[in-house]
Amino acid sequence: METPIEYLKGVGPARGDLLRKELGIHKYADLLHLFPNRYIDRTRYYKINELQQSSAEVQIVGKVINIKTVEQKRGKRMVAKFVDDTGEMELVWFQGQKWIRENLKINIPYVVFGKCNAFNGMFSMVHPEMELLTEHESSLRSAMQPLYPSTEKLTQRGITNKVMNKMVQQLFVETQARFGETLPPNLLDELQLIPKNAALFNIHFPKSNDVLAKAQFRLKFEELFFIQLQLISKNLIRKHKIKGHPFTSVGNYFNDFYENHLPFALTNAQKRVIKEIRNDMGNPAQMNRLLQGDVGSGKTIVGFMSMLLALDNGFQACLMAPTEILANQHYTGLQELAEPMGITIQLLTGSTKTSERNVIHEALLDGSLNIIIGTHALLEDKVQFNNLGLAIIDEQHRFGVEQRSKLWRKNEIPPHVLVMTATPIPRTLAMSLYGDLDISIIDELPPGRKPIKTVHRYDSNRLKVWAFLREEIAKGRQVYIVYPLIEESDKMDYKDLMDGYESISRDFPLPQYSVSIVHGRMKPAEKDSEMERFAKGKTNIMVATTVIEVGVNVPNASVMVVESAERFGLSQLHQLRGRVGRGAEQSYCILMTSHKLSNDSKTRMETMVRTNDGFEIAEVDLKLRGPGDIMGKQQSGVLNLQIADLVKDKEILGLARHHAIKLLKEDAALAKLEHAATRRTFIAISKKKSIWNYIS
Repeated sequence: METPIEYLKGVGPARGDLLRKELGIHKYADLLHLFPNRYIDRTRYYKINELQQSSAEVQIVGKVINIKTVEQKRGKRMVAKFVDDTGEMELVWFQGQKWIRENLKINIPYVVFGKCNAFNGMFSMVHPEMELLTEHESSLRSAMQPLYPSTEKLTQRGITNKVMNKMVQQLFVETQARFGETLPPNLLDELQLIPKNAALFNIHFPKSNDVLAKAQFRLKFEELFFIQLQLISKNLIRKHKIKGHPFTSVGNYFNDFYENHLPFALTNAQKRVIKEIRNDMGNPAQMNRLLQGDVGSGKTIVGFMSMLLALDNGFQACLMAPTEILANQHYTGLQELAEPMGITIQLLTGSTKTSERNVIHEALLDGSLNIIIGTHALLEDKVQFNNLGLAIIDEQHRFGVEQRSKLWRKNEIPPHVLVMTATPIPRTLAMSLYGDLDISIIDELPPGRKPIKTVHRYDSNRLKVWAFLREEIAKGRQVYIVYPLIEESDKMDYKDLMDGYESISRDFPLPQYSVSIVHGRMKPAEKDSEMERFAKGKTNIMVATTVIEVGVNVPNASVMVVESAERFGLSQLHQLRGRVGRGAEQSYCILMTSHKLSNDSKTRMETMVRTNDGFEIAEVDLKLRGPGDIMGKQQSGVLNLQIADLVKDKEILGLARHHAIKLLKEDAALAKLEHAATRRTFIAISKKKSIWNYIS
């Protein structure tokens, strides 16, 4: 399998070079794992009198009875008369005529394959694929013909699908299809999987749809199974090898807060998650946990109570957020909770003054500062802790893996890590991307929160929508109106926003109404003062771009109007909607669109109106956009899979994960005799690509 591809009969150095550059095929194994994109059914042979004008490709058995060359305005074409016992048709070539004329045999049965065109009552096939009937019957090629991935360059240089097919046939002849089994025998029996070599043979040369389906299932399962084995064993190794600080005592801070200072009763989901975190931190292994909760589900309080556990055990805690606005928001919220208990807490961001920084650095180092909230500034080498026990990272997908590991190094024994995300990740993705993190989910909203009512309205209903806004403002509520900002056309979007602002100012005139505006071109100080005015209730309407997607908490704002909602992705719409519904009043989200909507846009609007569940929304988003886009920039192109597809094969993924966990529970070192083949494969894969190559 490691043999360089040019040594395969019929390839050679020039073709080998081309295959390397165009398809990344360096050796036999790469060609074996170049799976077909689709298949053409060649089980049926047509008669000439059955032909119809259609785009389908057909095959016909017949003989060439004569060949002639026809002059054209430019160049010439070669035409052969092809007959069977029901009629005649023409085969036409515009290129390669000399070679075809020399090699074409007259009056010998051929199988021709291609698309038919009708002209003047006569069918013709241009540049058909041709094979002598005797060869056709004896070849390895199956009834279902595979179509391989290709590029323009390959086709230009004569590496057609037929040539690729021949290469794969040659590969099976040379290796005698001796491909070792990789899965344990009991697993093959239990899931009734076909053997590895049968699966590889039938993915390239399937005799029927049925065997093709079995081959695909087997290979998809295997691919996902080994990824899961890597993730789960990595998790187990981390729990055994990477020591953590055991937080054995639940002390005064935690109990005092729980009994005397908790601002509201915890939901059952919050209690369950705190228990999971307490168990984890009580062990001498490092915690690495992902906390998922929808917008407004109360992740922050869970994070704060986890910090109190660290303080109870004599450790410090930090919380890192992706933006200054968010860091400030966390700081304000947590300071209110910490102050009555005499806990010291500070904020460190890019705009912290140098004099203040020095004071913070000293307090962190001598241990007098308990909790620090900050942005990337926390990762700087100057920031040294006395004893960091817990690092909380908010909005995970904005931080790369390397940044997480920088926080690890802030203590000799790495701190426990809790990653919080408000963008629910579909289970399938979470299992693949964060298989090495334990996952906790807060799946209920705090009591008294009313679900937000979402409606979709077309631009033609604008007068009714504005009337509704006036009613809400009359009740003393506030309104967000958000415009899309798509970076490429900053000017156009700025114009949209400004036009919108002017027309809203006309429709909601002073002195009865007042309108704030926030957008990316404003200076930070201006932005903050406008946000402040809105938060304090001095303005009724906030016109903004998506700056507010992760932004201020204004409990009194009860209506979110999203203009040109069709230009937003689902997760973004869901994040925007989460800006309202933070008070006790009924809140509304109004999605405004034009009448022209693509099918995807319609699905997005329907999904938003139907459900408030972030996990369900993430599932639909995954189906519409594929895994790459959902995770934000760092994670795009999420998994470099050869045959499986995270969206379509999520049942197989669940099955693979279940069996991987079961296998590692029985035999963590894969030391049993019946697991030898699996162990060999696992070691080879792990050597070749660490799991981070899977998670690019």
